[in-house]
Amino acid sequence: MSDRRRAILEGAARVIARRGVRGLRVTDLAAEAGVSTALIYYHFKDRTGILRHALAFIGDRADRYTGAAEEAGAAPLAGDPRRLLERILLLEFQDLPEVRENSTAWGELRAHTIFDPELREELTAAGAAWVEEVADLLAAACPAAPGAAVGAAAERLTALLEGLSGRWLSGLLPAAHARDLMRGAIGVEIGRLGSVIT
Repeated sequence: MSDRRRAILEGAARVIARRGVRGLRVTDLAAEAGVSTALIYYHFKDRTGILRHALAFIGDRADRYTGAAEEAGAAPLAGDPRRLLERILLLEFQDLPEVRENSTAWGELRAHTIFDPELREELTAAGAAWVEEVADLLAAACPAAPGAAVGAAAERLTALLEGLSGRWLSGLLPAAHARDLMRGAIGVEIGRLGSVIT
């Protein structure tokens, strides 16, 4: 990705996180990214193109900061799917500007699709990929559990994560409490999957 394109997408994530999707104006984005509006239209064609690419950028950035934990010295967890699942889900509650911005922008884009379906297909695909990643880890932690039960548990955990994240970002829930609730839910789901008879 070119430096200018990256600057535009980083700027889009910041503007969406700060002002919401409805507050995203191309002129403001150009100022935020330090580029011309013509360059934004050259790369993204229109406002919908900006939103689509911003959604993909936010997803890629989340993959980078969750994957970076192991590179930054955290113990490798390849053989422990439960601990890896906890790490990946709990990293969403880091009080870092990039994480807060990502979570806020994701929530704004998700809320936007309630009123305007233009991003629904992309958001559905991104959500399905996230559920599948969680389901894969749950299946590794509970290999005897049926696929349908694993999928339902992954749906519940990702939905809970989004709800807890919204409360944390709104200041309604401390990050430590959100992490504790998420850990508890992971334990409940794994316990439930471990007790399911195939």
